[in-house]
Amino acid sequence: MADDYLVRIGRLIRDARQHRGWTQAQLAEALGTSQSAVNRIERGNQNISLEMIARIGEALDSEIVSLGYAGPMHLRVVGGRRLSGAIDVKTSKNACVALLCASLLNKGRTVLRRVARIEEVYRLLEVLHSIGVRTRWINDGVDLEIVPPAELDLAAIDADAARRTRSIIMFLGPLLHRTDRFMLPYAGGCDLGTRTVEPHMIALRRFGLDIAATEGQYHAVVDRAVRPDRPIVLTERGDTVTENALLAAARHDGTTVIRNASSNYMVQDLCFFLEALGVKVDGIGTTTLTVHGVPTIDVDVDYSPSEDPVEAMSLVAAAVVTESELTVRRVPIEFLEIELAVLEEMGLDHDRSPEYFADNGRTRLVDLTVRPSKLEAPIDKIHPMPFPGLNIDNVPFFAAIAAAAQGKTLIHDWVYDNRAIYLTDLNRLGGRLQLLDPHRVLVEGPTRWRAAEMMCPPALRPAVVVLLAMMAAEGTSVLRNVYVINRGYEDLAERLNSIGAQIETFRDI
Repeated sequence: MADDYLVRIGRLIRDARQHRGWTQAQLAEALGTSQSAVNRIERGNQNISLEMIARIGEALDSEIVSLGYAGPMHLRVVGGRRLSGAIDVKTSKNACVALLCASLLNKGRTVLRRVARIEEVYRLLEVLHSIGVRTRWINDGVDLEIVPPAELDLAAIDADAARRTRSIIMFLGPLLHRTDRFMLPYAGGCDLGTRTVEPHMIALRRFGLDIAATEGQYHAVVDRAVRPDRPIVLTERGDTVTENALLAAARHDGTTVIRNASSNYMVQDLCFFLEALGVKVDGIGTTTLTVHGVPTIDVDVDYSPSEDPVEAMSLVAAAVVTESELTVRRVPIEFLEIELAVLEEMGLDHDRSPEYFADNGRTRLVDLTVRPSKLEAPIDKIHPMPFPGLNIDNVPFFAAIAAAAQGKTLIHDWVYDNRAIYLTDLNRLGGRLQLLDPHRVLVEGPTRWRAAEMMCPPALRPAVVVLLAMMAAEGTSVLRNVYVINRGYEDLAERLNSIGAQIETFRDI
């Protein structure tokens, strides 16, 4: 048993060292020991003290709790507590990952302010590092500096990191301007069923990009003679599809019209960033975008992505299910107006501050105060629509909110193949959710939540919904393997603790 314990610790240390890019000799030098000692530690053949574990963590610039990069992290939740005070919304996850991909368009230095420090961002940074892009956290780790090389080393791409993020598909738009042939690993991320990449291919073929998908790779070839000679009509009004078309159009030497474009928050942030790069974009906030591309972009740019409306909705839902009074600050109101209108219909007691601008100078923010309310199920079903409709990623939070309301609520998540199925995990916590088909679930409330121990759903938003229900349930719950939550939320447990929750992070060793 002791030997197995040492082997598992050794693997954690080895993984952390390799993640840092160090050899055993480099770690040994930092610790003031021999390479053979490090080798024995990593193979589990050496007794190791807590002091040495702490020294290794310091040498690798990583807390011991995060040495187990590949090991599961869990949450222990003491529920039934009221939240109070105020909490700020962080910058948008989806905007940040789009801007990281867009930085490949620029030969100059890019600085992104208050970047979300989440696993999805870390995976993209690992991919960028592997192809030669230099990045570093500056200003006490708050902002991110990105400096590209003269030539990208695409043959060295970190395939493991790439496969752990769906955002890698947004490398296609920028890379088609950098090289005539390249390969990308298949996109990964949340387990939400089959989502075709064909809409991306349809849009990008108009810029000469031809894709063959074989053996876990996208094999891309660019024909420079092909140019978009008429408007591009997207077959799906998707966010990443629109972003990929924008990224391709940004360095196309000419004018590109994109129709049936998403006008969602992350797309608008990308448009604002492209304008900072010198690319003119007409029609921001509409479904027709006209991009006046520039063939070369070489500028030093400083940009602040706006706040995340989905995180704002998460925090509002946390207040609702725990029957708390909470002020959520820096809410991008333009992207939550439909959600708030539905909640008003259900009886939510809330008010909002006057509007003010985000740091990008374009996005409108408010501070939103939510109070305990007696909610009634809405008359109409809850279903997503492209912006300005109810946000696709906010639909799962209505499952927890509907469970707190009197009556029955029909939720129709028509976009994803199986996300509605994950919402039925709330039944483990006392919910009454009936799955009607893979896209529809009937929620009956009000709910008397009860504590439970369970595995985290493999999709980001349903996972957070389960966490919120655990916060409302009397007693102690355990949510296991929460990597998917860390993909989209920065320090969520600690931030919820700051407003009254009691959530402990732990790992199995």
